[in-house]
Amino acid sequence: MSSARSVAVKLLARMEKGAFSNIVLDNERSFNELSQRDKKFASRLFYGTVERKIALDYILSSYLKKPINKLDIEVLLILRTGLYQLLYMPSVPENAAVNESVSLASEFKKSSAKGMINAILRGFIRNGKKFSLPYDEISALSVKYSCPVELISKWITDYGKENTENILQHSVENDNNITMRINNTQISDDEFITRMTSYGIECDEFLSISHCFTTKSFSDIENNLLFKEGCFHIQDISSQLCAMALGAKAGETVLDVCSAPGGKAFTIAEIMGDKGKILAFDLHENRVKLIKKGAERLKLTSIEAKVGDATVFNEKIPKADKILCDVVCSGFGVISKKPEIKYKPLEDTEKLPGIQYKILENASRYLKVGGELVYSTCSLSRAENDEVIDKFLEKHKDEFEGIPFLSELGEPFGSYKATVFPHHFNGDGFFISKIRRIG
Repeated sequence: MSSARSVAVKLLARMEKGAFSNIVLDNERSFNELSQRDKKFASRLFYGTVERKIALDYILSSYLKKPINKLDIEVLLILRTGLYQLLYMPSVPENAAVNESVSLASEFKKSSAKGMINAILRGFIRNGKKFSLPYDEISALSVKYSCPVELISKWITDYGKENTENILQHSVENDNNITMRINNTQISDDEFITRMTSYGIECDEFLSISHCFTTKSFSDIENNLLFKEGCFHIQDISSQLCAMALGAKAGETVLDVCSAPGGKAFTIAEIMGDKGKILAFDLHENRVKLIKKGAERLKLTSIEAKVGDATVFNEKIPKADKILCDVVCSGFGVISKKPEIKYKPLEDTEKLPGIQYKILENASRYLKVGGELVYSTCSLSRAENDEVIDKFLEKHKDEFEGIPFLSELGEPFGSYKATVFPHHFNGDGFFISKIRRIG
């Protein structure tokens, strides 16, 4: 049976071929065969190594005799995981981090690299596990927070230095709280807390948001009895705020045009007391099945999930009172959960605003006069956010107007659009804007 460290290296090797972290973790059989304790260790080592890749490679480069891109990939991954343990996992004894890394070289049939791995990791320990940051300010931030220079520069241009450093800090120093949305159609907040406490799970209420709780002591969520009974779903606070901004009421018709995996549709249904109609669409049948499965577990009967292309008008779709337009995006707001996102080239995101605008244009055609639409992304990029909604409002100034929302929560709300930074609610970075059809 593979060790936790070995599994982490296997997962990282699959990531190097372009797979997403969450998919790699879900589909790796050797990971699923680990004990709960080893799963936790392997997951921390895997995600942490991805998250800190730039810093790890920067340090390793100062110890290597040849360019880092000339190393065999398994050797590089073993070095990264070993260094990560020494730098960021203080509970791991230094000798264990080194010796187990050397052993991995044999396991991955790279025995010729054992001496080098041992020398580099022990050399780092002898040097007090210290390293100097680059003199250039943006390069220093890049190493400190393991984020590409071009993304940091973009954020500084879009949001300023202070907000950028807050984004970066949260991306690597997230407290790993799990945020839950309570299904108020099935259980009260008080009963939820009582039952969770009886299972030995401590939960904290998010005071400014109804039916929202956080916990640090949760593992094996899918086998939790309350989860099986449909009493809650896992949903980041910023995503909950997005659903709340819509302000859907019982009896209304709601469209969620880019719905999968369905979390926002579930929250909207719960806000409506599961009374009304929510049509939840996604482009792919397998993702539509995720929405159906989640709604069934939560016993939410107002949700009807269907395959649909958000960029193409469908005259069979009824006019709606409310529309959620949570569009495909770069995902730069969720890098604390999916760290690999920050490494993709910015040029790969250049076509997104055009697609986002097309979805918004199409979705707006389904809205009744007096109806309201929320445009949102889980990204931090003015090109994907402010520029898309403002372009739409300028083009349709006689038909739509921006309206304020969630003003009672204070900053960053109070206008027709809001950039939710991680430091606002200790959640994901998000953009939310709300408009109304006036003619």
